[in-house]
Amino acid sequence: MKGAKSKSESKRPDSRLSVKKKAAAPAKKAPPAKKAKEAKDPNKPKRPASAFFVFMEDFRKQYKEKHPNNKSVSVVGKAGGDKWKSLSTAEKAPYVAKAEKRKSEYDVTIKAYNKKLSEAKDAEEDEEEESDKSKSEVHDDEEDEDDDSGEDDEDDDE
Repeated sequence: MKGAKSKSESKRPDSRLSVKKKAAAPAKKAPPAKKAKEAKDPNKPKRPASAFFVFMEDFRKQYKEKHPNNKSVSVVGKAGGDKWKSLSTAEKAPYVAKAEKRKSEYDVTIKAYNKKLSEAKDAEEDEEEESDKSKSEVHDDEEDEDDDSGEDDEDDDE
């Protein structure tokens, strides 16, 4: 009985003839659909710099004076970050004040910009409504004329 096949082997098809099925890969989530980016308005005011960036404006000038041969931006940025961390609250105060001033100026300009933008949209909407009304009024007039002529025909018959 050494050469005899067991029941389980006899039921199994020959591996050379069978087509192996690949394990079903888990379904990948489709990446979220990218929304069409709105075109940036070149007239929109830029956001104000934070206190750190106000500090960096001065720090870059000082650093270039002390290290004129340094061309690496990353070295200047790291040195500025370290210096900023080491400053006390009192030493940071002038930069914070400048940043607050720029922020208040920005708030005024952005309000004016948004007001101007909303007025322009309102004007466009008014123009669209007028053109739609004029089209519908013309169409209504034509129907009224057709109805009037039909009524006259009925009166003639009586």
